[in-house]
Amino acid sequence: MNFFCFGLNHRTAPIEARERFAGHARSPALLRDLGCSEVLLLTTCNRVEIYAAADTNIANEEIAQSLRIEGGSSAKNDLEAFYRKENAECARHLFRVAAGLDSMVVGETEILGQAKRAYAEALANGNAGPLLHRLCQRAFRAAKQVRAKTQITRGPVSVGSVAVDLAEKIFGDLRGRKVLVLGAGETSAKTLRALASRGVSDLRVSNRTPARAEELASELEGLAVPFGTWLEQCREIDILISSTAAETHLLTPPLLVPILRDRADRPLFIIDIAVPRDVAPEVNEFDGVYLYDIDSLQQIASESHELRRQQLAAAEAIIDEHVADFQKHLGLSKSGTRPTKECPARVSGELRTSEL
Repeated sequence: MNFFCFGLNHRTAPIEARERFAGHARSPALLRDLGCSEVLLLTTCNRVEIYAAADTNIANEEIAQSLRIEGGSSAKNDLEAFYRKENAECARHLFRVAAGLDSMVVGETEILGQAKRAYAEALANGNAGPLLHRLCQRAFRAAKQVRAKTQITRGPVSVGSVAVDLAEKIFGDLRGRKVLVLGAGETSAKTLRALASRGVSDLRVSNRTPARAEELASELEGLAVPFGTWLEQCREIDILISSTAAETHLLTPPLLVPILRDRADRPLFIIDIAVPRDVAPEVNEFDGVYLYDIDSLQQIASESHELRRQQLAAAEAIIDEHVADFQKHLGLSKSGTRPTKECPARVSGELRTSEL
């Protein structure tokens, strides 16, 4: 049985393409129908990837189509943006991804938690068997070792911190600025904390689940805004940072027109770090509105964190060791058998007790 990774990321595809392949709840089931015995779907703001095991070769176009958002047209024209890695190269890729070495912000730690959640979901849905279990557990161990033995995660490393770097480039000193953050997930939380650390005292957060927004607002001495009224806040704020899981645009030109009338020519800076995007790109055509998306952060990310780049060689050496060891152990037990009935419970227990 072979295993492979198939996907696209911020290096191979612009956001316009990535948001068409955000994956969906049925993607693993569609891949099982195509012949995959084990499937894991990893989706973040910068990547959409499938890790799978199969006895037969499955065409790239069929896999890409399973990832396309429901109702989308053929994936054939986007195939050049995808990469496919088999067996040892698949293992190397996942180990690097989990360790934050393949991220837009090198060394960021959010991806490890996202990978763990993707594995837990595959396990809960019966899509992860012995092969993916070994692959993921080794990836988590490799990531932990990279973090422990190098300085690659030193300093603020997250998409949120880079978004705040961008805001600081625009305004200089952020103290005295009014900022609204849409969404209250991990990325939004790190963004809010980064803003607070730069001296922003007027922090506002809005989320579909009020309790989470209130929790973050309380932690940072900010204001929780009911999700139904967040748009009204745009009459007052200087910066809007959006990171929700909306399936459609939350902010469009018709919604923004009456807001801009009340802003008296004050500029509005919008940083949209959601995928799919929360803000319609046409919003950037208004005078006084400056819209940046997740891809706009790449240049800032590459300009900073030189220390982490200096740590890459040591981190890659750790990855090499884990790949070699994983290959050796997989070679000793490559039976090609499918998961037994006892496997899910055993795997689940090991996941819970892993020191991650």
